[in-house]
Amino acid sequence: MGEDSESPKINHSFLRDYVTEADVISTVEFNQTGDLLATGDKGGRVVIFQRETESKGESEELGESGEYNVYSTFQSHEPDFDYLKSLEIEEKINKIRWLPQQNAAHFLLSTNDKTIKLWKVSERDKRPEGYNLKDEEGRIKDISTVTSLRVPVLKPTDLMVEVRPRRIFANGHTYHVNSISVNSDGETYLSADDLRINMWHLDITDRSFNIVDIKPANMEDLTEVITAAEFHPHHCQLFVYSSSKGTLRLCDMRESALCDKHSKIFEEPEDPGNRSFFSEIISSVSDVKFSHSGRYLLTRDYLTVKVWDLNMEKGPVETYQVHEYLRSKLCSLYENDCIFDKFECVWNSTDSVIMTGAYNSFFRMFDRETGRGVTLEAWRENSKPRAVLRTRRVYTGGRRRRGDVGVDSLDFTKKILHMAWHPAENIIAIAATNNLYIFQDRVNAENQ
Repeated sequence: MGEDSESPKINHSFLRDYVTEADVISTVEFNQTGDLLATGDKGGRVVIFQRETESKGESEELGESGEYNVYSTFQSHEPDFDYLKSLEIEEKINKIRWLPQQNAAHFLLSTNDKTIKLWKVSERDKRPEGYNLKDEEGRIKDISTVTSLRVPVLKPTDLMVEVRPRRIFANGHTYHVNSISVNSDGETYLSADDLRINMWHLDITDRSFNIVDIKPANMEDLTEVITAAEFHPHHCQLFVYSSSKGTLRLCDMRESALCDKHSKIFEEPEDPGNRSFFSEIISSVSDVKFSHSGRYLLTRDYLTVKVWDLNMEKGPVETYQVHEYLRSKLCSLYENDCIFDKFECVWNSTDSVIMTGAYNSFFRMFDRETGRGVTLEAWRENSKPRAVLRTRRVYTGGRRRRGDVGVDSLDFTKKILHMAWHPAENIIAIAATNNLYIFQDRVNAENQ
């Protein structure tokens, strides 16, 4: 009786909302087929999800494809310490990139601030039995007891997923790695930090080739840093990198071994009327992606997402406002450091729709043909099977509708920074703190 009255009450809502820093997802990436989805977190872990195959009749009846379930989990990076600079190196996974599949195994690159690792992911469903010099428990036999020779055989066993490090690419960067990108030749990849871009061969770990170096002789003369870099999807000699000044530089490695001099530079002239203390901060490009066709570039800065044509350098061909209503709140966003958040952007499989993140667990999609944008929300109520995503709206004035969210009510701790789009279907993966949401566009065939 006394125990019942004094037993502590557990605040389940608090436990549900409590998130440890190590569990926060820091990158999301589909492989080339879309059957595997990898996430990395701030604790240095990589979790791989596999798409379950369903019978054709069942999937057509439900209007959806197989679900993604956990396939493998492994520790990619551990915290380290740079003794020369007396700096701690976080285990946080900054980027994951899949290599094109060549055989039954899968390969992926993962990186933290300093070290890039190549991992092999393979399956084993058979084990050898019948060794001549080992017993069933693996102990070495006395040779004198071996009276006959046996041919070892493979026996079926439970499926095991093995993840092993194949290469470790270390000591290539002085500053924090922000990007890795696999080349279309399937043999090389680039890695970028704040001031340099290196190119690596996948078979050589002890040296890399520096292809961009913007470090000035005197660091006091530094005016911009590299924020993202990516190889062209089809032409192995082309790559692009973005800067904190909002410029994009397209480089051609056929012109020069060191690509400090770009082939093309893409930048938008600044409107003097909109010049403010925050102009340079909000114009910094946080992400750049080539379209699948290779014709366009997609970039994200703090307030907008832009589409650039490789044949037109004077400015973007399309500009979409992500959350223009935050322009009046830049001062408070600067004070709480939200203005430095790095949002990603992605294309759909046909390059007709683009997607990027926002605050309050919102993410935005823009149809390039119509120019219309939609705001959607990733939260627990939508995580129920077959729940339909409803559009949301931020109230900025005029007539207020039911369900509208006021600008002052936005939760800036719930931010959608990382996302991925299936390479062939309308399936998206959204990272919201420690939650991964996977949504599928279930279009009724009758309405197509």
